[in-house]
Amino acid sequence: MNTTGSVALITGGARRVGRAIALSLAEAGCDVAVHYHTSEADAASLADSIVALGRRCALVRGNLAQTRTPGQLVSATVEQLGRLDVLVNNASVFGAMSLDAFTPKGWDQELRINLTAVAALCHHARPHLQAARPGKIVNLCDISAERPWPEHLAYCVSKAGVACLTRALARELAPNVQVNGVAPGIAVFPESYDQATRQALISKVPLRRAGRPEDIAAAVRYLVQNGDYVTGQILAVDGGRSVT
Repeated sequence: MNTTGSVALITGGARRVGRAIALSLAEAGCDVAVHYHTSEADAASLADSIVALGRRCALVRGNLAQTRTPGQLVSATVEQLGRLDVLVNNASVFGAMSLDAFTPKGWDQELRINLTAVAALCHHARPHLQAARPGKIVNLCDISAERPWPEHLAYCVSKAGVACLTRALARELAPNVQVNGVAPGIAVFPESYDQATRQALISKVPLRRAGRPEDIAAAVRYLVQNGDYVTGQILAVDGGRSVT
């Protein structure tokens, strides 16, 4: 795909992995719509960086827990940047929930953001992506979809749903839209993790290091820019953790 002048919408794009993806696609020649919810200052500084690369940037704000937000984000992107060629579903919440701690409200909130909003965004983006020929969807999955953590039950179930959705939409939207996923292992540690916890997790990774946001961004960029004969695939970027 020739990404020069293409338009990419990245959810949760202001910080961490989303920020790295936004910058990488801008470097590849994309104009970028950065979705954020509360990280306004981070989004503004990212926009400055994207403009400094010679690309356009639109900031689109919204709470993905609200039903109307996905459609609004797609409409705002097209209104401000003129088209939509690439959708990167990066935004998610990582909540702690064991079965003992289960609440319907907490469960619904996490799945609404991590899974339902992804499906809704794909629904609203579909006509624009089909017009792009090829359009690209990249969904951020997680290796926990295959190796679930009981203390993060809603998160793992939501990511398993995203993986299934990715494969299903790859079939439905072919041949004009390619749908793939990237499944990180350790990309950015939660801020609450202490050093001992981090080292314990790294010790389980065959490459013996944590990943970086840039590692995930490089995989997304490959699927967008060079993966023109790839669809329905989920690329694990985890230092080998998923094969141990």
